[in-house]
Amino acid sequence: MSENGEVKEMTNFEILESQEEKPDKPSKWKACLKTNFLTLATIGGVVCGIILGVILKETVGSFTKREVMYVSFVGDIFLRMLKSLILPLIISSLVSAIASLDLSLSGRIAARAIAYYLTTTVVAVLLGIALVASIRPGSGHGDGFVNESTDTEIQRNVTTVDTLLDLVRNMFPPNIIQACVEQTRTNLVAPANNKNETDLYNWDVDEEIVQGTNILGLVVVAVVVGIALAQLGEETRTIANFFHNLMALSMKITTWIIKLSPVGILFLVTAKIMEMEDMGMVLGQLGLYFATVMVGLLVQGFIVLPLIYLLLTRKSPIPYIINMSQAIATAFGTASSSATLPVTIQCLEEKNGIDPRVARFALPIGAAINMDGTALYEAVAAIFIAQVREVELTVGTYIAISITATAASIGAAGIPQAGLVTMVMVLDTVGLPAEDVSLILAVDWLLDRFRTAINVMGDAFGAGIVAHRSQKELNTLPKQNETS
Repeated sequence: MSENGEVKEMTNFEILESQEEKPDKPSKWKACLKTNFLTLATIGGVVCGIILGVILKETVGSFTKREVMYVSFVGDIFLRMLKSLILPLIISSLVSAIASLDLSLSGRIAARAIAYYLTTTVVAVLLGIALVASIRPGSGHGDGFVNESTDTEIQRNVTTVDTLLDLVRNMFPPNIIQACVEQTRTNLVAPANNKNETDLYNWDVDEEIVQGTNILGLVVVAVVVGIALAQLGEETRTIANFFHNLMALSMKITTWIIKLSPVGILFLVTAKIMEMEDMGMVLGQLGLYFATVMVGLLVQGFIVLPLIYLLLTRKSPIPYIINMSQAIATAFGTASSSATLPVTIQCLEEKNGIDPRVARFALPIGAAINMDGTALYEAVAAIFIAQVREVELTVGTYIAISITATAASIGAAGIPQAGLVTMVMVLDTVGLPAEDVSLILAVDWLLDRFRTAINVMGDAFGAGIVAHRSQKELNTLPKQNETS
């Protein structure tokens, strides 16, 4: 009986213990909410920005540029702070990651990353071409579009060959300091003795310096420095530690700035909606084109990329995407994959548990060359404009668009609306003038945000895949000290 009594007593004790544990359950929700508060706040900033922008647009109507500037001021400050971290992050993360890896391992990781980036970019282009060719959003419109004025950046005379040569030329900057703030590009000038010459290939070739960080060149420089440090080993350990410490410093400052993202993104999105002149007219003219691009981006981001991740890692992509939601929301708000880089690195390392050596190696390269959303958008936009202008496209032209859109997306800097500039290169392949970019300007600002989000998702999935496939090699090396 005493034995049964003991059992009874233990049972009662367990019941009491379970009852005492029940009040602790809300604390788990609080802990979960505390952990994901910034992510939820960032998404809320996007949603509130859209709602606020629509309300202001419907109640007030049009706004002056100064009024829009006042609203976007807080967002611009946030964007400036994020952009200030791009250079130290790209340089320090690449150098420290490569310097801490065995060179043979670095080569294998780089090969996997580049193979993934090229594969997903080509898939994105082919998906875009298939959608726009089957839906045909530009058919039947003719010249019914209201063209928005194009700026001088888009009207620049350029050929596909020159654009490709500029891409390679900028990979090898003659002045590293200059590459931090400027890059070179080819400028074609009409010959002095024949101003009426229309063939751009007969124009005089000039070179000009333009404002904008030469990200591709800095990536190449950082990779070379990292390889040199890895080869020299202990001889240059002090320099390697400097880049490790710079990376840790940059990430610490990043955590401070990220806390401002919900407010900054709210004002950025609100100001962009206030800038729109007539949402009804825009949707009426470009609704099917917008829908085509969106379908392509959604398929690429939520079907193709997760499926590749699932097949190569045998892991569910859903938790991976959820953990990346803050980076995705930041990408949508800032429209810049480079500005989102600090957030992406943080989400991968802290929430998805990606090895810092892979995250800091693959992500800066991905931010420079992996633009799935941009590649898809440029292929769709070029064929859409050709359909509007009733230009017949052959199989050879589609192939040329595929190659050019892939190359153009690689050359697109990770800054807002840089795809508009490289779009000129794709239009040249179709034989259309640069001015035709004006046909899609009305919705480009919004599509730019969606395609940037897909670009960031592509980078994140790439880092996850490379980390998984490189696990055996990584286990043979000591872990990188994140705070050193």
